[in-house]
Amino acid sequence: MASAAKHLIAGDLVAFPTETVYGLGADASNSAAVARIYSVKGRPNNHPLIVHIASMDRMGDWARDVPQYAIALARNFWPGPMTLVLKRSELAGDFVTGGQDTVGVRVPDHVVVLALLAAFEKVGGKGVAAPSANRFGHVSPTTAAAVVEELAGYLSKDDLVLDGGACAVGVESTIIDCTGLLPRVLRPGAISTAMIEEVTGLNVVSVDGVDVIRVSGSLENHYAPAAKVLLCEVPIVGQGFIAHKNIQTPPGVIRLASPGDDEEFAQILYSALRQADAQGLSEVVVVQPIGIGIGVAIRDRLARAANGR
Repeated sequence: MASAAKHLIAGDLVAFPTETVYGLGADASNSAAVARIYSVKGRPNNHPLIVHIASMDRMGDWARDVPQYAIALARNFWPGPMTLVLKRSELAGDFVTGGQDTVGVRVPDHVVVLALLAAFEKVGGKGVAAPSANRFGHVSPTTAAAVVEELAGYLSKDDLVLDGGACAVGVESTIIDCTGLLPRVLRPGAISTAMIEEVTGLNVVSVDGVDVIRVSGSLENHYAPAAKVLLCEVPIVGQGFIAHKNIQTPPGVIRLASPGDDEEFAQILYSALRQADAQGLSEVVVVQPIGIGIGVAIRDRLARAANGR
C-alpha cells in the first residue's frame, strides 16, 4: 500500500477494489493525473469523478456547507456504497467536478482501498478521484482480471492494478444530492430510499429532470456489453440468459447466471454480462428482479445496458 500510495503521488494511476466495483484512481488534486483517467477511459471530461477519502473526517477538505442530514448519512453508511454530492470547496477543481459547483465524495468499504487511502494520507494525499475501471460506457469490472482485460492496452508501465478479489456489492454506489433542503437520489444503489429516509427523518425527493447535477452512470446508454441486452422477452435458442434460479432455462438457451436473491443478482450481473461477450453471444435476455432495495439499482443498470430495448 505504501508503494501504491507513492505511485499516486507521482501521478500514476492505481486501479483498486471497492465493495461496489473496481475503481481507476488518481490523486484528486493532480490535474495531469486526473486527465489520464479521462484518456484511459475515453471518458468525456465534463463527466465528474467521485473523490474517495479515508474517513468522513476528510469530507471538509473537499466540501463546504455540509448539511446535518449529510453528516447523519455519512455517520451511518460510511464506509459503504454511498456517494454524497455536496457544494465543493476550493480544493475540488473543475478537472474533478466536470466544471460543476458540486463534488461527489465517498468512503469505500474494502480493506484494500481503505489501506491505500490511509497510506496515501500519510504521504500527503487528500483524496483519490476514481470512476469505474473500464472504458467509458462499458460494463463495470468487479474483478482485477476484468480491469486488466479492459484497460491493459491503455495503462502505462508505472500504473498499478491491485487485486482484492471479487466485489461484494457488484453495482455502483448510491449517489445522493445533498445540496438542497431535502436529499435526492441521482443514482440508485445498495443504500435505498427507505434507508436514507429512516436515517435522516426526511423525505427523499424525486429527480424531475430540471437542474439535475451530472453524475457518473447517468447516461441513457451505459453499463453495456457488446452483446445486445434484451428485457421483458422470452429467450430463444442461442441467446444468453440471466434470471433468478427459480426461473427455468428454455432448451437451447445459454444460462449465464442463476442468482438466488437480489443481492446475489447484483454481485454477479456485470460478470455475467462480460461472460456473454467472452462467449461471443450477440444477445442476452435478462429477467429483471422485481424487488425494492438493490433491485431498483439492478433495474436502473439493466435499463441503461439495454438502452431502451
